[in-house]
Amino acid sequence: MKRENTENQGQKAVSKRPAKKKSQYGTQLFEKQKVKEMYGVSERQFSRFFQKASKASGGAGENLLSLLERRLDNVIYRLKLSVSRIQARQIVVHGHVLVNGKKVYSPAYLVSIEDQVSLDPKVTNKENFLKQVIDKRLNIGIKVPDWLELDKSERRGKILRNPVRSDIQAPIEEHLIVELYSK
Repeated sequence: MKRENTENQGQKAVSKRPAKKKSQYGTQLFEKQKVKEMYGVSERQFSRFFQKASKASGGAGENLLSLLERRLDNVIYRLKLSVSRIQARQIVVHGHVLVNGKKVYSPAYLVSIEDQVSLDPKVTNKENFLKQVIDKRLNIGIKVPDWLELDKSERRGKILRNPVRSDIQAPIEEHLIVELYSK
């Protein structure tokens, strides 16, 4: 008896039932969770962004993605000034980012057209930080989106226009999120 238990412990039970198909609600919820995770926002923030997007003219889904793209932490990431959105968020929270010459500490800050985004001059004196974080990604052949302009030598960017759906390459089905919130 003891021998059988030890032999079976190494084997996983194989279910003979087919996997359940995800419901429509489950698919919509999964899409929302995926986008929340991608942009690093909480449920409350996401809900607030959706409310703002649905009140604006145009499609709520496209407006939502545009608002999420305009967040300062995402702009820092898109300008190749950080390796990830999480790191970009930390750079902003620590006060290393200037928008139009003023320090901004909120990663959820929404940039506007013609805003100048740059690193604090104190950060540019930190050689290790620049070499290990900023220059590491600047030298990779990742293309900066068309709605942003990057000055590599100055390590700064400019917002040329608001992002549109075609600027976002991620496989997001925003219509599922709109359907979820419209219930």
